[in-house]
Amino acid sequence: MSLFSLSGKIALVTGASRGLGMAMAQALARAGAVVVLAARDKVRLEEVAAEFRLEGHEVHVDAFDLLDEDAVVAAVPRIVGRLGRLDILLNNAGMYQTSKLLDSTLELWRRTIDTNLTAAYLLAREAARAMIPQKSGRIINVGSYVSVLGRERMQAYAASKHGLAGLTKSLAAELGRHGITCNAIAPGYFLTDMIEPAADDSALIQAFTNAIALNRWGRPDEVGGAAVFLASDAASYVTGHILHVDGGVANIVCIRPVRGVASCESL
Repeated sequence: MSLFSLSGKIALVTGASRGLGMAMAQALARAGAVVVLAARDKVRLEEVAAEFRLEGHEVHVDAFDLLDEDAVVAAVPRIVGRLGRLDILLNNAGMYQTSKLLDSTLELWRRTIDTNLTAAYLLAREAARAMIPQKSGRIINVGSYVSVLGRERMQAYAASKHGLAGLTKSLAAELGRHGITCNAIAPGYFLTDMIEPAADDSALIQAFTNAIALNRWGRPDEVGGAAVFLASDAASYVTGHILHVDGGVANIVCIRPVRGVASCESL
């Protein structure tokens, strides 16, 4: 059997109704996993599930709101009760909203932290309850290139993603003795629904592109391989790691002049 095979594994993917979550869920399914698609919009989830089933994959739908603590805590036991076990938790769902510091609100801060960090903590805690008796499991958190950098107007988002990196390392330290790994994927700029508010600002899009060593935005399917790797036996000795899938944004500084050759340096 291939090191990258997920045959027989049960995976829960949050934020799976679109964008990177959908792409990673599809990659896990294509590697053989039975995937539970989770998000708030059940109608949209059923549409995605139908697309997956056309490819011959076994998928299930579980709709809940990450801001509803009781619903989040109940999700994993419900899935384990239905499918018998949980092998992979992929905490992908999150929210992103920029705001100048002096215009920011405590409500936005709390909503961002609760969605991006608190829900991941709760799901990881409940997943660990199921994985520890199995003596195996994979927890994968989806951070961001700002998990290791700061960016203006991103107080809550950057704090939540830095927190997710810390949570990942703490879980890795505690759960490793039980055969459970915990890693994170840190995406950069990807062409998803999240960029729609800026899609019409060509100057802004170009400015972001200029900061990417590969000089282009990522496609959602390009993050799927990282998810499969971290979920598979190929990564059995990898834990506490932040895997950047960002085209070289976080660790490489690129200076692209209007004319001439670009200069890129590793940090």
